[in-house]
Amino acid sequence: MPEFTLTINDPKTGKSYNKKIDVDIFDGRRINDVVQGESLGLPGYELKITGGSDKSGFPMRKDMSGASRRKILTTRSIGVNIKKSGLRRRKSVVGNQISFSTSQINLSVVKKGSQDLEETFGLKKEENKE
Repeated sequence: MPEFTLTINDPKTGKSYNKKIDVDIFDGRRINDVVQGESLGLPGYELKITGGSDKSGFPMRKDMSGASRRKILTTRSIGVNIKKSGLRRRKSVVGNQISFSTSQINLSVVKKGSQDLEETFGLKKEENKE
């Protein structure tokens, strides 16, 4: 079973949380698919896949189908930062489908559950009252 590093972003608070997981529910999923949070230990949450990277660190692109790595000729876009206009660069990127070569998956919260993400990941600090 592949091990994924999940980066879960909460757009309302602007915070991101990391979690390692060994579940194969992402196999065959694509960018912009919605995943139920129960299988990830987040009851009541719905999470949207927004991107990711493979084991070598190449970014996923939502406009490329498949799960393979390709070299594309591109201007300013995902994984490319060109300052001058008119310049293009050949870059290696990965398609929009999650496979066994994917190591990191970026998720965004679409529907919030009953418990806060900080409480779920155990990051909420309790105040000492005397």
